Amino acid sequence: MKKRTIPPLLYSLSILAFLLAIVFVAQSFVPERVQITILGTTDLHGNINPIDYYTDKPDNRGLAKVATLIKRIRKEQANTLLIDSGDTIQGSPLESFHGRKNNVRIDPMMLVMNSLNYDAMAVGNHEYNFGLKVLEKARGEAKFPWLSGNTYDKGTQHTHYKPYIVKEVAGVKIGILGLTTPGIPYWDNPPNYAGLEFHDPVAEARKWVTTLRTNEKVDVVVIAMHMGLGEDLRTGEASSGQIPHENEAITIAKEVPGVDVIFMGHTHREVPSLYINGVLLTQANHWGRHLARADLYLQKDPGGWRVYAKSARTLPSDDRVEPDPDVVKLAEPYDRQTQEWLERVVGQSSEELTAEDARFRDTAILDLVQKVQLEAGKADVSMVASFNQQARIAKGPVTVRDIAELYVYENTLAVLEVTGQQLKDALEHSAKYYRDYEPGKTPRELINERIPAYNFDIAEGVTYDLDISKPIGSRIQNLRFKGQPLSMTRKLRLATNNYRVNGGGGYTMYKDAPVVYRSSEEIRELMIDWLERNKTVPTKPNNNWRLLP
Repeated sequence: MKKRTIPPLLYSLSILAFLLAIVFVAQSFVPERVQITILGTTDLHGNINPIDYYTDKPDNRGLAKVATLIKRIRKEQANTLLIDSGDTIQGSPLESFHGRKNNVRIDPMMLVMNSLNYDAMAVGNHEYNFGLKVLEKARGEAKFPWLSGNTYDKGTQHTHYKPYIVKEVAGVKIGILGLTTPGIPYWDNPPNYAGLEFHDPVAEARKWVTTLRTNEKVDVVVIAMHMGLGEDLRTGEASSGQIPHENEAITIAKEVPGVDVIFMGHTHREVPSLYINGVLLTQANHWGRHLARADLYLQKDPGGWRVYAKSARTLPSDDRVEPDPDVVKLAEPYDRQTQEWLERVVGQSSEELTAEDARFRDTAILDLVQKVQLEAGKADVSMVASFNQQARIAKGPVTVRDIAELYVYENTLAVLEVTGQQLKDALEHSAKYYRDYEPGKTPRELINERIPAYNFDIAEGVTYDLDISKPIGSRIQNLRFKGQPLSMTRKLRLATNNYRVNGGGGYTMYKDAPVVYRSSEEIRELMIDWLERNKTVPTKPNNNWRLLP
């Protein structure tokens, strides 16, 4: 019997069909996967153009540079979200001029962020500095939601802002929860947050993450929080000068199940990538110096999407990054008005003054602030910190720029009635700025780097020695008022700023002191008014305090 043979063409087709079937079957077992990129900014503080307005020199900062990074990433990765972690509409002369001087146009930060299609922004504490009218105007101008799951209308169970949003990207449901540091009543004037209360962020995170997972059925939970790391990760020691629940990123990562990624803020730190209890944390520094990027890799299982890998990093706005021309064009009218304001001459100085040594000896440049506070508050004693060690008043005309560089915050003046003991306690607290004395080391070498310079207050109206060879708590020596030893029971009018009134910077000795006067004007404006009236800057320090040994 003749053996039957298969034609070559038919044989080849059979083999091809068999191979295709194998490929088809194999592909049916390959899980569906997707990559999603989340970009985060924080603590932009009104910085758009890459410029330091105080020195009027270029600087690697600002949303214009960050915009270049954002657009570059979006070209490579379609599945992208963009969020911000707060402190957005305050902090630069550009926003100071807009918030205080000409709050008619759309807020410049909202204008630019709208153009970049932000998805959401967590509310920061400095959003409140110009008052609720300015805040709500900017919020209404945003084409993206402002989020805060722990800010409530007072006495109700209603959050003042949306607590969260849910976005669907490539079929993946992503919940974005916003949280705000609850320290606003410690730092700001009561009218600036009237009708609001700020709840424990850990409890609120637990509540809203459960809602997102259970009710909204999200696949991923991201938190944009205006809070950061509240402790030294090496030692567990709490950061100095914090108020209760100020920075709860670590606690939330440890104690709130269901969180995938946390974008932090508030502390002005760069945290490229950190894992705590399986939660990925990142923070983009401040002023637009970096952009934070988190990449999530998800796989579709029978129960839904699952994050199987995640990573984060920070991208610098350095010399290699050009500012985005579209953003620069949007900011141009605001920048022009800001520069005109900063260049206005308000007085004269017969000598050059600097704040370089203001932490180590009495200086005329800081005495200017003291003199203004004493006169405006009709006070006996004034307390001031050196906020900017680079501050300088040149010989000749003094401009608004010089004053803004010296006093960089939107603080307002407050006058407290304190006892001699409270004043001494405040000065002893301030003296913690220096570590234990070591013979042979300079004062600069003995600074406690964990305590910010803006928490080192210096007094005027009294004379004293700060002896860092003494133990902490006993460093203020020879404290005198009007030439006589200061009685610990004597009542004094103390001029300070609104941040200190409720204990900001750890000055808890002021907590229950009666407030006898408040100014609605910022201290910076009081300084400008004083100079315009008095014409000249005092150039000789009073030398009322000295650092020993």
